[in-house]
Amino acid sequence: MSTWQEVRACAGVCGRVVLTLNLTGRHMRNLWSLSTFSRSVLNQLRRCSPQLVQIRCKGEEPGWGSKKHIAKRRIQLQTLQDTMDPQVEQQLAPLRARCKDQGDIVRQLKESGAPEVDVKREVQELKNRKKELEDMILSLSPTDTFDRAKMNDLIKRRFFYDISFAIYGGITGQYDFGPMGCDLVDNMLAEWQKHFVIQERMLKVNCSILTSEVVLKASGHVDKFADYMVKDVKTGECFRLDHLIKQHFEKKLSEKKTSQEERETINRKITLLDGMTMEEMDRIVKQYDMKSPLTGNDLSDAMEFNLMFPIYIGPSGNLKGYLRPETAQGIFVNFKRLLEYNQGKLPFACAQVGNAYRNEISPRSGLLRVREFTMAEIEHFCDPDDKTHNKFDQVANTEMMLYSACAQMDGESPRKMTISEAVRGLGLPSLGLLSTPMEVGALDFFLRDRSYILGHEPSQADVTVYKALEQPPPKHLVHASRWYHHLGSFTHNERLDFRGERSSIEQLTGGRQKGLVANETLGYYMARIQQYLLKIGINPKKLRFRQHLNNEMAHYACDCWDAECLTSYGWIECVGCADRSAYDLSQHTKGSGVKLCIERPLKEPKMVESFIAVPDKGAIGKAFKKDAKAVQEALAALSNEDAEKMDKALTETGEYDLNGYKLTRAMIPSFKREQKKVHVEEVIPSVIEPSFGIGRVFYSLLEHSFRVREDDDKRTFFSLPAVVAPIKVSVLPLSNKQEFVPFTTKLADALTELNLLVRVDDSTGSIGRRYARTDEIAIPFGVTVDFDTVNNVPHTVTLRERDSTEQVRIPIDDVPLTVKKLADGKIQWKEVTDKWPRFIAQETTK
Repeated sequence: MSTWQEVRACAGVCGRVVLTLNLTGRHMRNLWSLSTFSRSVLNQLRRCSPQLVQIRCKGEEPGWGSKKHIAKRRIQLQTLQDTMDPQVEQQLAPLRARCKDQGDIVRQLKESGAPEVDVKREVQELKNRKKELEDMILSLSPTDTFDRAKMNDLIKRRFFYDISFAIYGGITGQYDFGPMGCDLVDNMLAEWQKHFVIQERMLKVNCSILTSEVVLKASGHVDKFADYMVKDVKTGECFRLDHLIKQHFEKKLSEKKTSQEERETINRKITLLDGMTMEEMDRIVKQYDMKSPLTGNDLSDAMEFNLMFPIYIGPSGNLKGYLRPETAQGIFVNFKRLLEYNQGKLPFACAQVGNAYRNEISPRSGLLRVREFTMAEIEHFCDPDDKTHNKFDQVANTEMMLYSACAQMDGESPRKMTISEAVRGLGLPSLGLLSTPMEVGALDFFLRDRSYILGHEPSQADVTVYKALEQPPPKHLVHASRWYHHLGSFTHNERLDFRGERSSIEQLTGGRQKGLVANETLGYYMARIQQYLLKIGINPKKLRFRQHLNNEMAHYACDCWDAECLTSYGWIECVGCADRSAYDLSQHTKGSGVKLCIERPLKEPKMVESFIAVPDKGAIGKAFKKDAKAVQEALAALSNEDAEKMDKALTETGEYDLNGYKLTRAMIPSFKREQKKVHVEEVIPSVIEPSFGIGRVFYSLLEHSFRVREDDDKRTFFSLPAVVAPIKVSVLPLSNKQEFVPFTTKLADALTELNLLVRVDDSTGSIGRRYARTDEIAIPFGVTVDFDTVNNVPHTVTLRERDSTEQVRIPIDDVPLTVKKLADGKIQWKEVTDKWPRFIAQETTK
């Protein structure tokens, strides 16, 4: 009897088969692909027998949410510490020195203009040394264990989220959010809307998910948004190339027969893997004769795989497009309309929340790498020469944990400092040359708590600063304006008599010194991002802002910082905050032929020379009909350089392609040069972009708020802040007797009237069990209707707080407004316990 016949026979007797697959070798070492392997076997089994077949792989961990092997799934986390123990620092010193030495090598290569491949190789070595340092810090840090299995079990039982189409085996990288997950995400986004859109008076758009190819071609996504992969030549199974190579090498390293020389070679190749080209990785696959980890079949040549989902818009299939990989492009292409809506003024910001799609080759780590995800993005448009922010002083003293690029290269730890220090520097050096708006803003901040630059009386330092200012400070810089007008009240001779030695502004401040953070607007949003994350419940000890190294940043970016949260998967990027310069609007200006710019008044008019196309409007109208206006607008928007290219092409070939329109010399018979006086200049704005991955923030929040009761390790719950908790309050009648119903109904209705989501649990379980159930779904407050409520006048109930489990007895009529204030964060629980008596026990029991 064949194996499949045996399976069919067993299924006929038992109704279900539990098949244990004894996986060894490549299958066990490639756990990331077991789910695919299991599904292929499962499908074969189901074709043999209609009965339910369960597959379990020997040695494989139970599915997420399983209670088995919990002890093996406890993960140590490293929380941020302001200072390390001196003995620990002594052990870390050699590793820090190794990082600094490697960082110096990278700096020297960049300064000397070394080939990019050499720089990438040394940067990768720097990353490896940095990883070694972080692992050592983790091992020496105080133990902070986290039980991911217990949390996953709670998430699955209470249906915060689960894998999509689970009854059909599920699809990797896709998740469905349940009632609790939906409400939590909605509350996070509602708070995001208040915190950013409303408080910052932002504009808002909701753009199409289906995006035309020409838009993403202009943005660079069509050409550059790709990973490398190989295919099984027989089954077509796809594997991400760098993952395949790394796992093959890990297998080789685990084999005893591998020589020391070969180990060193493999380790060196792993070190360089991230910086390799597709051709270099393909050569490694062929050199080591790598096969498919699932079937042992040969692999195809390496190929690029664009991470966007291609689509065809309309029934003809002629209009190619993609599901958007990010929400930002919709804002950029609407910039002109947004600028008009904002009356042509800068700065302004526009926000958009929506789903984005990336066809990941091998999604992993739960919600952290998926194919469909929610983004909340802001595009702040500002003058490229003035990136100050008028509200920066409101956040200037916000302390943040910053991990600068220099600190990473020197093997140092993240450093806590105020965002003002990060942007402007400290003291006099922050003033620079006093020739930019940010430096003048630093002067205002410097004078907040002093009357003069040095000491309590005017000195030559004041005179130096006074002379360095090209014009009086703006009126909104109150402290700098007060000081400037006070200095101006002295005559020239009186200022000569001030104490101290005369000096230049460079001698006084040390010249212009760049802060850690490039500008005020970028720093302002970083501080606001931190405020938001802390408000919704992210643990401040597990939050840092890491600056991108030069090789991580896009070539057009001025500066980029990631808000990273520490989870059981390590430090993960949850929010990116980047100064993207004018790249995006420039690209769409070139791609569309529509000027996406502002007109800025010149201090003095100037003469400019223009090279202009002189079109035959009749010929263009006859050729392009309804598109004639678009063609003429594109001609008017041509730069001098593009106009000269067109003239040359029409002369040599007689044709020129302009944004898809084929023009001939008959349509553009001539060009002319002319001089004209201009009073304004066209400037393409810079963009500061905070970009939130809502799924990653959501998961980090769940990890950071997961708790286990000290007196009962089986009682787990989420300690979510009331502002984002899915359900704000529960109403729990102690008995299901009829006399309890009016009180329960009255409370639930009154709370609902205040727009609070209420859960009524009138089941027959014990009150302790019902408290535990409400704690599991993060309900922060519980109202209990007991026998004292029914029997005593005035009627009172108990109000319970989830985290402390403390209860107070409170008049029933005071409950709705009290809970509303607690849920909105207008009062704290301590104010409630100070006002009403603590509950110990009820006076009546029937």
